[in-house]
Amino acid sequence: MPNAKQLIQSAVDGLLVAVRSAASLSRRALCISSTSHQGRAPDMNDGNRDLLVSNVRNRLREIVGASTNWSDHQQAMTERASLSSQLAKGQDEMPVRTAKDSYTEVHLPLGSDPTIREKYLNFHNSVRFGRILEDLDSLAVLICYSHTWNKELKRSPLSIVTALVDKIDMRKNIIYPDCDIKFTGNVTWVGKTSIEAKMHMSQYHNGAYSPVLDATFVMVARDPENKRAAFVNPLKATGPKEEEDFQNGELNKTRRMELSKASLLKVAPTADERTLVHSLFLNTLDTKTVSFSSRVLPPNSVWMENAKVKGLEICHPQERNIFNRIFGGFLMRKAYELGWANACAFGGCRPSLVAVDDILFQKPVEIGSLLMLSSQVCYTEGWYIQVRVHTEVLDPLTRQHNTTNVFHFTFRVDNEVPAVVPRSYGESMLYLDGKRHFDETMRGQA
Repeated sequence: MPNAKQLIQSAVDGLLVAVRSAASLSRRALCISSTSHQGRAPDMNDGNRDLLVSNVRNRLREIVGASTNWSDHQQAMTERASLSSQLAKGQDEMPVRTAKDSYTEVHLPLGSDPTIREKYLNFHNSVRFGRILEDLDSLAVLICYSHTWNKELKRSPLSIVTALVDKIDMRKNIIYPDCDIKFTGNVTWVGKTSIEAKMHMSQYHNGAYSPVLDATFVMVARDPENKRAAFVNPLKATGPKEEEDFQNGELNKTRRMELSKASLLKVAPTADERTLVHSLFLNTLDTKTVSFSSRVLPPNSVWMENAKVKGLEICHPQERNIFNRIFGGFLMRKAYELGWANACAFGGCRPSLVAVDDILFQKPVEIGSLLMLSSQVCYTEGWYIQVRVHTEVLDPLTRQHNTTNVFHFTFRVDNEVPAVVPRSYGESMLYLDGKRHFDETMRGQA
């Protein structure tokens, strides 16, 4: 049985261990606090939490009168039909707005609020870019509602939806999972029924905000039931920068129209493109047999048909937007993640995103749809991989397929990748389309 001296020594030893443990915990806590503090932006530290990313969709529900409850939401959407009488008969009836009227700033407090990090964290200890796409889509809608909002009305009669993502250019590859993010944006161009919104994302790191990406979305205004086009407020430029933005918006519209007219789904490839496709074909002929039916894969190449990844999503009510359709940001996230996985498997290493280009929203996706996604590596060059993701809905009763979206992503990897080689004429058109998008992205990067 231990004597009194041994009991005292044991108590002292225990106390020393407890003190050392407490000191160790304090040092670790101080280290964590210091690291976290470096990622905290001053505007968040000062309590500027008026509009967080997590609150954007709640703000949108308030504007249109939607509900978070599924059954109430359906009823609210039915009641919106009565708002049609509040729509303007022409654009000249609506008050003129400026870019300042739609300017919006929202925060994603990854450094200030540890509880939110789990949703955005990926297994590479970086930020899930698919989540960022969701946030950008919601913010673009809010910016456009800020441009068109009539304070005298209880609810907005407009249904503003995403028409296309014109461009997302990455300005930094690393997005830290524990540093605050700030999104800013405003309307830069307006047509009669369409709106262009530009957004910028920056992250607070090492004592300052640094730019991460620039995004351009085009939204369209519809009636309360989302069945026909509706007019939006005209935009007045109040300075040289806003004049330049508006002119760039006009140029973007013209460029999109020209690209649509030159689409390979409408017109034949150019002479240079036809020569390229013929050269690709000749490189796959077997010189021994000299037969068109005998095809040989060139060295360091992959057949396009072997560079695909497919997926399927059942569209549940949880992923609905404020108009009872599947949220466009959710579609972008799923398409991006599938495209990223395709590029990762093809390149054999983790790819980094360079640009998102020309995402077209052709048809809304209804709740309950079977959404089929198909990702295709359609062009490669050096360290770059161009991926096209095609989404369509399948009606299980009629077996009909309808295209809803087409996405284009440019990725970069750390090693040179194999060339993709088309076999059929259809694959050759995908190859040329991928090259067009890649070349356009590289011109924008120059």
